[in-house]
Amino acid sequence: MGERAHGPAHRGAGSGPGAFTPDGNAVELYARLPAGAEPEIIARVVPPGASILELGAGAGRVTHVLLERGYRVVAVDESEEMLSRVKGARTVHGSIEELDLGEQFDAVLLASHLLNTAEPPSCDAMLRSCRRHVAAGGRVLAERQGEDWFRPRRAPAGGERAGARMRIVSVDRPMPGVSDVRIEYEIDGTRWTHSFRARDVPDATLERMLTAAGLRLVRYLTEDHSWVEAVPV
Repeated sequence: MGERAHGPAHRGAGSGPGAFTPDGNAVELYARLPAGAEPEIIARVVPPGASILELGAGAGRVTHVLLERGYRVVAVDESEEMLSRVKGARTVHGSIEELDLGEQFDAVLLASHLLNTAEPPSCDAMLRSCRRHVAAGGRVLAERQGEDWFRPRRAPAGGERAGARMRIVSVDRPMPGVSDVRIEYEIDGTRWTHSFRARDVPDATLERMLTAAGLRLVRYLTEDHSWVEAVPV
């Protein structure tokens, strides 16, 4: 049985069959989407058998692969519908920003570009939550959007993975460093859309945010700098 916590939500909009989270993500879509490169990136730096706090776990797309690899995972999400799809992990229903479990983990994950979709004060609060929950000698792994999302004359491409198709319908840039994005997904003829606002978090900004949260950047884990590793100061 999952635990429950309360706090603010980040808003977006979505369409298609089934339930939706407060930020516009379709529960059925994310229950069916396969994991991407995330488990491989995590496994490169987090030792086998480690305890992991996964913030924004959704329907367990990454959680289930980590469990199969022998990690001990606690999955946190603001959507009870999403968490109901997570099997084999302890679940916590609540906001990342206000989470305080009173325990610490070998690794804390903040994936799914949450640093881009939230307001700046909320981003700071999420990183402070990472710091509260990472053990001494542990690490925080965070993901953000690649720079293609914010180039003024270039729209990111779509793609396909394991039968799931993603298409960028539109990218509007109402101001520098901000993109209003609409994405269409299709699996086995069923379609969903998700619209959201993404805010650029450049390297220098991210490093300042990490420092303010009591974390220190160790390295970028991917060539596009979308994944970072940080440790508690």
